[in-house]
Amino acid sequence: MNSFTELKKKIKNKKAVITVIGLGYVGLPIALEFCENGFKVNGLDTNNARIKKLKKGDSYINDVPARRVAKALSGRKRFFATSDKKVLGGSDVIIICVPTPLRKIKEPDISFVLSASRTLSRYLRPGQMIILESTTYPGTTREVILPALEKSGLKADRDFYLAFSPERIDPGNPKYDFSNIPKVIGGFTERGTELAKLLYSQVIDKVIGVSNPEVAEVTKLLENTFRIVNIGLINEFANLCHRLKIDVWEVIKGAETKPFGFMPFYPGPGIGGHCIPADPMYLSWKARKVGFKTKMVDLAASVNRGVPRQIVKRIGEILAAGRRKIQGSRVLIIGVTYKRDVNDLRESPALDIIELLQKKKAVLSYHDPYIPYLDIGGIKARSRTLTKQLLRKQDIVVVVTDHSDLDYGLISKNSRIVFDTRNVFEKKKIKGENIIKL
Repeated sequence: MNSFTELKKKIKNKKAVITVIGLGYVGLPIALEFCENGFKVNGLDTNNARIKKLKKGDSYINDVPARRVAKALSGRKRFFATSDKKVLGGSDVIIICVPTPLRKIKEPDISFVLSASRTLSRYLRPGQMIILESTTYPGTTREVILPALEKSGLKADRDFYLAFSPERIDPGNPKYDFSNIPKVIGGFTERGTELAKLLYSQVIDKVIGVSNPEVAEVTKLLENTFRIVNIGLINEFANLCHRLKIDVWEVIKGAETKPFGFMPFYPGPGIGGHCIPADPMYLSWKARKVGFKTKMVDLAASVNRGVPRQIVKRIGEILAAGRRKIQGSRVLIIGVTYKRDVNDLRESPALDIIELLQKKKAVLSYHDPYIPYLDIGGIKARSRTLTKQLLRKQDIVVVVTDHSDLDYGLISKNSRIVFDTRNVFEKKKIKGENIIKL
């Protein structure tokens, strides 16, 4: 029996041992999903604090309840969290879910991918399948991972199989999880794509194969480029509507009554998370390498990066209308995570807003039920308990992240001025002359 047939049989019979490298927002849900569907899964991570938590049956990710981890560890013990790289040698499938951040100069940092590939090459054996899920620039799988793996002396599609499948995890989304979000797969050959499709079909409702890894890589980048461009457009449009003294939220509500040719996007305090701020920059970087300038992408990114500064400018204007300056004013930030109902600070615009207000010497405090303290960059603070007394002391309260479990009635009734960057008060039908919309 050749390696292709043997691996195919193992996957069908759920006898394939899977190792997920990187147990973050993407890797941990994937590992548990395969485990819950009958596979033996190793979760490999270099962060020992994560491994200790998982071994105790705890979770560090909002979307992954501790009970899921505890259940995976109990009974037949199909889940094993470890920092021991030797598990790679005994694995049939390795899924790479390591971080791919941007450097300060807005260029891709694939050092984690490269490190994982080099480590894997030391344990690579015939009959294994390697799948990269980390978002990256087009060509990474072919130009970076493949050469690193083939340094082992083994050859792709003869000894091992390699594919790219972009992650589509959406933290905090109660409707879509790993199992019901369609999966795109791009292998180097038809056999590689076939194996990867077979694997993911065991745990995902719909799996789509594409012709090669580059198509799969750019699919992910297109998805988030679409978002960054439209968010940039609506953020700029919101600034224009403010100048024209027109309610941008009412404009959007009117426009979305059109049943075709329009999709609503909403303004806010800026973009955050890993995907939207970073993914289009991978595409822009790669485009420059082939002599192409992504004008629209770069402009949208620039507009979105400037939004926190616009928010601080609006705060200054609102305070000035009451004859106050930002310097010395008490400012309470509501919500510091990048999106509602998650404990994720990656690229959060709230951090930029806080830093800008600090430079202007505002007296700052914040409340966020998901982030008990901040110790990042030049920001060191603890979340304040939301009380009438705290709210009444503030010169302005700024809603940056609209967490679902906040008492917005308490905020509106006890604040002098509320600057709502998310339109949450209108959504909750809370009115007040002290509420100012973006």
